[in-house]
Amino acid sequence: MTGVHEHGYRSIEMTDEHTKGDINKAKGKVEEGIGKLTADRKEEGKGKAKQVQGSAQQSLGDIQDIVRLPLSR
Repeated sequence: MTGVHEHGYRSIEMTDEHTKGDINKAKGKVEEGIGKLTADRKEEGKGKAKQVQGSAQQSLGDIQDIVRLPLSR
């Protein structure tokens, strides 16, 4: 599957790390929102941390894509 990531370049395929990253970022946004609604700073912080984890997973997926690219000469 080919996709365009927020980084602005096309990837060859969405890796499992991309998918995990997307899911964790979404979960984190929900947790952060719940924390803000309930004035629970701990929950809000957990949500932000989950978003950072998701971003790291997406970066790992980007690196995996680059490693899989054929070398052009």
